[in-house]
Amino acid sequence: MKKHLSLKKKRYRYHRKKGRNNTGRITSRHRGGGHSRIYRQIDFQKIQVNRFGTVRTIEYDPNRSARIMGVIFKDGKKDYQLSPNGMKLGTPIIAGPAAPLTLGNTLPLKNIPLGTNIYNIESIPGSGGKFAKAAGTTALLMAKFGPWVTLRLPSNEVRLFSQNCWATIGQVSNINHFNKNWKKAGYSRWLSIRPKVRGSAKNPVDHPHGGGEGRAPIGKSHPVTPWGKPALGKRTRRTKKYSDSLIIRRSNLINKK
Repeated sequence: MKKHLSLKKKRYRYHRKKGRNNTGRITSRHRGGGHSRIYRQIDFQKIQVNRFGTVRTIEYDPNRSARIMGVIFKDGKKDYQLSPNGMKLGTPIIAGPAAPLTLGNTLPLKNIPLGTNIYNIESIPGSGGKFAKAAGTTALLMAKFGPWVTLRLPSNEVRLFSQNCWATIGQVSNINHFNKNWKKAGYSRWLSIRPKVRGSAKNPVDHPHGGGEGRAPIGKSHPVTPWGKPALGKRTRRTKKYSDSLIIRRSNLINKK
């Protein structure tokens, strides 16, 4: 990896919320502290169509699991994009309907052949990349029929997408991200992750699982959250969602339940 590209307009400091809402109340527990970060802005919605660019840097980004690449276009503009696995410095990239099927190029799904690995996929044409953006993820283009394209997502969910959605060729970089060993407790604190205390270790005033003499069971037929809602098994997806008709096969996580 090279030193960062001179993109002052794409790099800025920002105040992280630390799990608080606009009134200062904690709405997401176990977040806070951590190392200060500089945000690298990536515009997933604005695709630079038919503009040739060259990869000048491949950089570490503390705000996401994947690596990012600094791209300089022929007109002199600079931009950050998600870096695919195997990307080399100096590689030319382009986004367009007739772009070559090479690593890092972006095309509409209707112009990508079957069996191609893709990432940074739009859910609705023009909405920007939404699927397969984490480190090491990739989706497989399986079939085409009519205005729809069938993709197998990283969760093994099989889903329909419009053929006019755009996607990038390849697999997201940093494929060993989830194999990293956090060697000490301080590593999670650097990432703004605070300690989590078991409910059974608390007092009954603090958690429904708390209380009892010694190591007592939770005293309920099923585990619940601190606010009494069912936990560990209850599906949280809405029963009537706009994308239900687009899902052909659910993900592995749901099938196991």
